[in-house]
Parts: sequence; C-alpha cells; structure tokens
Amino acid sequence: MREPKFIDYALLTILALIWSSAFFNIKIATYSYGPVTIAFLRTFFGAIPVIGLCLVKKIKIEAFSKDWYWFAIIGIINLVIPFFLIAYGVQKVQSNLAAILMASTPLSATILAHFFTDNEKINYTKIFGVLVGFSGIIFLFSDNILINENNFLSALIIFFASTFYVIGGLLTLKISNKKNENVTASILIWGVIFLIPITALTEKPWNLNPSLDSTISIVYLGVVATGLAWLLRFRILKNNGLVFQAQVAYLIPIFGIILSYIFLKEIITPKVLVAVVAIIIGIYFVKKSNSKKITSV
Repeated sequence: MREPKFIDYALLTILALIWSSAFFNIKIATYSYGPVTIAFLRTFFGAIPVIGLCLVKKIKIEAFSKDWYWFAIIGIINLVIPFFLIAYGVQKVQSNLAAILMASTPLSATILAHFFTDNEKINYTKIFGVLVGFSGIIFLFSDNILINENNFLSALIIFFASTFYVIGGLLTLKISNKKNENVTASILIWGVIFLIPITALTEKPWNLNPSLDSTISIVYLGVVATGLAWLLRFRILKNNGLVFQAQVAYLIPIFGIILSYIFLKEIITPKVLVAVVAIIIGIYFVKKSNSKKITSV
C-alpha cells in the first residue's frame, strides 16, 4: 500500500462521479425493471466488457481456479447481499437518511481495517479525518432526517448493506496479488451465477416489456457503473487500502448534487459548499494519517 498520489485522487474522483450518476440511472431503470432484475442485468452487462478486456490483454480469468471460493464469497458479499438489502431498505427510508447510512462506510472501514489488516491501524489523525468527512455528510442531509418505528428496520438493513461493501473490500485485499482485471471479472462472473436463479424465481424478467430509456440505463449501469467502476475500485483498494477507497462514499452525494445542478437545474446551496469543505478536509487528514510518523491509538 502506498501513500495516495495525484492519480489516486483522480481515480477516486472518477469513481465517485460514476457511482453518483448511477442513482439517476437506477431510478430510470426501475420504471421497467424490478430491483432483482436490475441487480442481475447490471452485473451481467458489467461482466461482459471486463471479460473482453481480459481476453484482449490475455489475462487469465481465475473464476473457476483453485481460488474460486474467494471470488464466489466476494461475489455474494459485495454484490448479491448488498443489492438485495438496498433494494429492500430504500422502500421505507428517506433518500437523505439512506445517503447518510451508505456514507457510513468510511467509519466501518476504519474500524474493520484496524483489526483485520496489518498496515491500516487507527490513529487520531485518521479518526479525525473520517469524523470530519462524515459530519459533512450529516450536515448536508440534516433536514428532516427521521428514524422511527416504521423505518428503523429498513434503516438498519441499509447500514448493514454498506458494511457488507466494506467486508467485501477486506476480502478483496486477500487476493490483491492477482491482476485487477482478473479479480473484477471473476467476482462479476460469480455474481451473475448467483443472481440468475434468484432473478428467475422472484421476478421472471422474460415477461417484461421494458422501455428504451430503462434499457439504456441498465446497460450504462452495467458497463460503466459496474464494470469500469469496479476496475477502478479494486485498483484503488490494492494501491491505497480500504479506508482511502471508502472515502468515495463521502464524494458520491456531492457529485450527485452537482449533476442535479447541471442536468436538472437544481440549486446548489451554501450548505452544500460547507459540506464539500468538510469532506475535503476529512480526506486530507485520512491521507495524512498514512504518515509513519503518526502514532497509532
């Protein structure tokens, strides 16, 4: 693991931009497809270009090698389970609360990485950076945040979904010696394998008559927001570690608001600017925490 460089911040920013655009396309996709079918098609269309890239670069895909169980487990934890939990949880949770719950990944990443990695121990600087960034998210979405007996379970489910993403990232570090394209392709292949029977049993997508807009969104979600995005994610994980990669959760809501301003002409308020400053400060201190001179807690 290396200290983040300019290219790493650029890749983190691109990843956040891609994933922030995914929410808009998920909304369009839901006009014609059910949540399980979206998860399956997103994974399927994401796997195709990554497999193609492996073939072009002559990289061996190890989905069915002696290490197949790693890819299968990560496929379940990083794809199947979170997709189901989020699809269920968002039905009863406000979008601002969901954004905060999903943005909790740097918090859980910091804690889990401390106990399950050798080079990402907690120190005071890292704690400060993560908390400052998270406070920016809470401030951004602080209006009308409400957890009650009607949505508590759904809120808890979304939080668990974000935690599964972190656990999947930890497991991915166990195979970080393998090529990025191979890891991405193998995990997506196993995700498709698991999702085929689940989709067929729950939603019977062959009965659908989808619109062109929804189908275009599905393809975008697969090729860009899954295939390309996961290649970027695993590269960042391998080079910079779990906690740095998890900072993308702070940037996604910000880019979502910027995209809404560009395409939907929604107003950017002073609250957004304050949140952006807090998030930038938080990411800076997380970067600074990688210094060997800083003492662990």
